[in-house]
Amino acid sequence: MRIVVCVKHVPDIQSERSLGADGRVVRDGGDGTLNELDENAVEAALTLLEANSGAGGTDEVVALTVGPDDAEDAVRRALQMGVDTAVHVLDDDIAGSDVFGTAAVLAAAIRHLSGEDPFDLVLTGMAAIDGMTAMLPAALAAELDLRQLTLAAEVTISGGVVQIRRELDAATEVLSAPLPALVSVTDQANDPRYPNFKGIMAARKKPVTVLSLADLVVDPATVGTAGARTQVLEAAARPERTSRVLVTDDGTAGVQLAAYLVENKLV
Repeated sequence: MRIVVCVKHVPDIQSERSLGADGRVVRDGGDGTLNELDENAVEAALTLLEANSGAGGTDEVVALTVGPDDAEDAVRRALQMGVDTAVHVLDDDIAGSDVFGTAAVLAAAIRHLSGEDPFDLVLTGMAAIDGMTAMLPAALAAELDLRQLTLAAEVTISGGVVQIRRELDAATEVLSAPLPALVSVTDQANDPRYPNFKGIMAARKKPVTVLSLADLVVDPATVGTAGARTQVLEAAARPERTSRVLVTDDGTAGVQLAAYLVENKLV
């Protein structure tokens, strides 16, 4: 079984984040990390391979990322966790891509890596914590013309069929689809393993395959800022917090709070 898991290098959620003059997220602070929700996708890929290895064909988990130089850290982390192969799509013309451009590049990379031994499953996290659009899984499935099962809290594979459990506000759904398919997982799907010392040292020696848009036969005009369907027109720093109103509850705090919400048109 071949599984490709898409991962992203994102700014540390605890860091001070900002947009540059070009309207892009500033990513050169040196505090980036593997997207937390993508760790769940990596764990799901490794668990599924462990449960389904030896079923015929190549057994492999490939970690794939798109981004600037420091995006390599994301696939390095995946290697530490136990994936077999790491691939980094690196090209200056990708900068500024929106979700559609990113999906197009990832799809081209997956087709390029498939060769004569196609992937059985594409796994992603449910969203990236820097943008939180949660649109990439659906856009990527559309680009690859794959069935998609999203927001999985549990994933299993049996007899060439992938099945997920999805937890909704008022219901639980169980969905299935024949392979190949794309699945996105939530943070409920598993508890990602922590790399041990042996895995960390082994990951340092493993190569990371670097691909460009030319390798993938992708027209630069269709991705990056040139191909983006969205544009940041203006950005400003978050205003300083104004002085707070403290209320001592003498039995009327609830009434005062309700009055405040109504007065400020918050309800």
